[in-house]
Formats: sequence, C-alpha cells, structure tokens
Amino acid sequence: MRIILVTLWLLIPLGFAAYHFGPGQELVKLDNTEALLSKARAAVTDENWPSAIESYQKALAKLPKDEKETSIRIQIEIAKAKMQSSGLPEAREDLAELVTQLNDDPSISSELKEEALSTLANARYYMTYLMKLEGLPAEEWEPEIEAARQEYKLLAQTGSDKEKHLADLESTIRLARAEPSELYGLPIPNQ
Repeated sequence: MRIILVTLWLLIPLGFAAYHFGPGQELVKLDNTEALLSKARAAVTDENWPSAIESYQKALAKLPKDEKETSIRIQIEIAKAKMQSSGLPEAREDLAELVTQLNDDPSISSELKEEALSTLANARYYMTYLMKLEGLPAEEWEPEIEAARQEYKLLAQTGSDKEKHLADLESTIRLARAEPSELYGLPIPNQ
C-alpha cells in the first residue's frame, strides 16, 4: 500500500509537467500576449506610436489562433496607432480589408464590426482632409469622403452611439463642402 501511495505522490509532478508542456502552453501564450498588450497600452498612453505598433504586432503574432475577437481588436488598435504615426494610408487599407472580412463573418459581434467601421470612416475622413490640403483634384478625394459619409450614415442609423456618429456625419459633410483655402491655417483635427 505504501509503495502505491509513494508512486502516486511521485507521479503528481509528472502530471503537472505534462499539463504545462501540453495544454498549458496555450495559457503561457495568453500570458505572454497580455504582457505585450500591457506594454502596448502603456506606449499608447505615452504617445510612443512606433513602440505601440511593435508591441501590438508581437502580441498579435503570439496570440492563439482561436482568439478571433481579440485578434480583431488588436488589428484595430494597430491601425489606430498607425494613423497617429504617419501611417494613415496603410492603416486605411488595412482597415478596409478588415471591415470586408468582418462583414463576411456572421460570428463577429456587432459591437466589434461597429468599432472597425467607425475607425475606417475616421481614416477616410483624415485621408480626405490631407488630400484637400495638398490641393488634389476632387476626382481623387471625393470617393474617399463619400465612402466616409456613407459609413458614418450607416453608423448613425444602426450604431450604439448615434449622437457621436451624427456629429461625425455632419463633420464629413462640412469637409466635403469646404474649399481647400478654408482649411489652410486651421489645425489638423485630432483623431
């Protein structure tokens, strides 16, 4: 009897080791991801956008594949950080691709779809603002501002924060009607 108890007692660490190196690795990946996300959030607070982008990208790479919604949230945060660090065109392209993927996936929450669409509309708005400041012809910036207007209109009709989206829609319409000379000397709007 004593031999059986000693054997079982000695097998307990073996069970923990098997769990740690087996299914426990997913939890280790989640812990590593959370540490990187905390580092990224701190970088965002400090407005250190390149560091935030790097940390978010590392977190996304370490995230287990079954964490779909977390992956999407990280992608949105990467795009927001890119928008702040002079990567607006790239962020807009990434967001447009992400929104297309989200619209095709019925398992994604409407809240997450709304956040992605709102971020894309913001990126389109700022792209248009910069295009108008550069003096580009209307043929180049009109499709961008029209897409932003339609996205804000959809968000104002179906989104959770209707007042904010209505205010954004009005800003988009004002920007579309504004002459480039009216924008000169004004501070670029904050994102």
